[in-house]
Amino acid sequence: MSKRGKVWLAAAGIVEYESKYLVVMKKYGGLKGKWSFPAGFVDPGETVDEAAVREVYEETGIVAETIGIAGIRSGVINNDISDNLVVFHMKRTGGTEITETAEIATCAFLTKEELLADPRTSSMIPSFLNGMDQFMTEMNPGNQFQYTTYKLMYHTPK
Repeated sequence: MSKRGKVWLAAAGIVEYESKYLVVMKKYGGLKGKWSFPAGFVDPGETVDEAAVREVYEETGIVAETIGIAGIRSGVINNDISDNLVVFHMKRTGGTEITETAEIATCAFLTKEELLADPRTSSMIPSFLNGMDQFMTEMNPGNQFQYTTYKLMYHTPK
């Protein structure tokens, strides 16, 4: 069993700046070659919002702060591992873009229209950018992830 055990917790950041969204293209895993929001696992001794801030900085060089919760992605891998991601709305406060790291092939600020038109955009991005007005969506993000259950839950202001 991995050091994370069978319940995983990660954080992602939706950083909007000048009507564009910060996205990364990872070099590995199921998101290799796909635009996705900066994200990663919560480290011991760290809160989920702190993890989002850290991951955005580590993957992109952009300094940002959390300003709200966009939603949660919760799935089960192979009927065994609970994989959970808290997605935050974030505000850029500084930093300069990094073009490449050990994990990231590239990062960029792209418009909603660019992301929705690009076939390399991960399946989760359109759901969050289109401002879902429902609470939950079930979907299959791709067989490469081996999810047996996959749900997106959105913040729905009253």
